[in-house]
Amino acid sequence: MPRRTVTLLTSTLVLVALLCAGVLIPVPYAEMSPGPTVNTLADHDGEPVLQVSGRKTYEASGHLNMTTVRVTSPDYRMNLPEAIWGWLSGDSLIVPHDNLYPQGTTEQQSTQENAEEFSQSQENAKVAALRELDIPVSSRIVVAAVTKDSPAEGRLHAGDVIESVDGTKVEEADDVAGAVTKHKVGEKVRFSVIPAAKAAAAEKRHEKPTGAHDVPVTTVRSGKDQGPSRPIVGIQAGVDHTFPFSIDIKLADVGGPSAGLMFALGLVDKLTPGDLTGGKFVAGTGTIDDDGKVGAIGGIGMKTVGARRAGAQYFLTPADNCAAASEDTPDGLTLVKVRTIGDAVKALDKIHDGRTKGLPSCAKS
Repeated sequence: MPRRTVTLLTSTLVLVALLCAGVLIPVPYAEMSPGPTVNTLADHDGEPVLQVSGRKTYEASGHLNMTTVRVTSPDYRMNLPEAIWGWLSGDSLIVPHDNLYPQGTTEQQSTQENAEEFSQSQENAKVAALRELDIPVSSRIVVAAVTKDSPAEGRLHAGDVIESVDGTKVEEADDVAGAVTKHKVGEKVRFSVIPAAKAAAAEKRHEKPTGAHDVPVTTVRSGKDQGPSRPIVGIQAGVDHTFPFSIDIKLADVGGPSAGLMFALGLVDKLTPGDLTGGKFVAGTGTIDDDGKVGAIGGIGMKTVGARRAGAQYFLTPADNCAAASEDTPDGLTLVKVRTIGDAVKALDKIHDGRTKGLPSCAKS
């Protein structure tokens, strides 16, 4: 066989082998791309996203769209050609797999975590919106979770309202852990609790729950995997809120905490006369806490692209995301910097009136 033919055949076989390896061998990367946006003021899948009963609501026009990011699942392993295509494409972002999913995270664990964060963001949005409108919201300390095989298992239950510990009223979730750690291992901690079922029944009637009783729980030494050894009873305390009327947020197949700001603004709009946006198309993102503070989120670049594709003219941007969002802002989209829900409401008032020159901007100086 001529040498030239052998060389060509060998080169072809090597190229084919490299292409096969590129397709078959996974690379440690994941892909992020713009996801759908949902108008919190409208219906989604046939029902309103924000549902309020027991309180007068008002029709709202315009858009207050929450934004999302599509990501590859934690169990999916991208191959080299897919990674290269993603790098070359302007519509997606290729990042190290561990940036999105810490090593060992399964798809089930990721889904569960996102669902929990989404649920908490809804709760925070309700509280922030009502406090922005000066509508009273009461809070209480509850048993958020009980550790399996711990002293508290079977004695305390998720949802139990904790009135006091050792006779001292608790005001914050951290007060519970502080009271437990004052004990020595083997001592009893006296919890005064209202059972979860009674608390839930009272909440449905919009009443304050009553009927607390004492539950003694013996402390044990914490495991080594939980940090320095200390006395514990095996519960996690949290904060639960009681609202003066019913608020339900209906949105399936979405996870994470980043829709909090837009849910809160949608509620403010529905609970007040007139339109916050004046019929304009506003989108945005950001976590929110009970006090209305707006926090940074991931994938900001993908969210601005998705918002602009959907038709947004303005994008409410967490202050800590402004620098990243400004690096490649889609044409026709104005970034509006917000730190609190109050900032966002003021910005929407300016957008409503057309006073856009005074908007707090993310633009580079």
